Amino acid sequence: MSEKNREGKRTARERLAAERDKHKAAEKRRRSLIVGASVVCVLGLAAVIGVVAANAGKDSGSDNEGPVTAPSGAQGKDSLAIPVGKESAKSTLTIWEDFRCPACKAFEAAYRPTIHELTDAGQLRVEYHLATLIDDNLGGSGSRNAANAAACAQDAGKFTAYHDVLYENQPEETDDAFAKNSKLIELAGKVDGLDTPAFRTCVKDGTHNSWVVKSNKAFQAGNFGGTPTVLLDGKNIYQDRTMTPAKLKQMVQEAAKG
Repeated sequence: MSEKNREGKRTARERLAAERDKHKAAEKRRRSLIVGASVVCVLGLAAVIGVVAANAGKDSGSDNEGPVTAPSGAQGKDSLAIPVGKESAKSTLTIWEDFRCPACKAFEAAYRPTIHELTDAGQLRVEYHLATLIDDNLGGSGSRNAANAAACAQDAGKFTAYHDVLYENQPEETDDAFAKNSKLIELAGKVDGLDTPAFRTCVKDGTHNSWVVKSNKAFQAGNFGGTPTVLLDGKNIYQDRTMTPAKLKQMVQEAAKG
């Protein structure tokens, strides 16, 4: 083999080796960029999660300071229960609820006619406790503001009607529409005689916000696990998969007979 051919082959091998080294270096840089980008994405996601966690429920606590003003007629420990029905009723239904909670709306849709029938007949007394679970989990202040507005309606003697209107017009769980006082006042127009200057002032001033916060703390302390929590004379019937409106009616009517 001539010296010229040997030199040509050596040069080709060197070029090939140089090309391989070039590709290795490029691959190493590419992997480094991917790893770096992944770290940035993870850190960015962690930062977002941290911001969400830090802000979750922040709005709901913005008006927590000040005296706790219970709505008119509130009863029970720390006046945290809004009663509906006659005190003489043999059965008491305790409901922990959140106006932003879809499961609460579903319960209301299924059981409301029966509950109204039994309370109107004097056979059932209902004690409503208001919570802000969705505000705490998703952020915002719709749960609290709606609960405050419902307490304002209680002051006006219109709690039950406004309570039902709120559920009938409940926004999507992730839509914090109830945070807007204008929306809550607009819905008050669906209840005869509720949209008054006194009601509007109560809603806009957040008169019962601190009371709502205290009620939510009581809910958390109860370790109920979620909303709605429905207790019939202390027994959790919402967890009873055999429970139906008809069964609830039967139980209440049997208790009324003594």
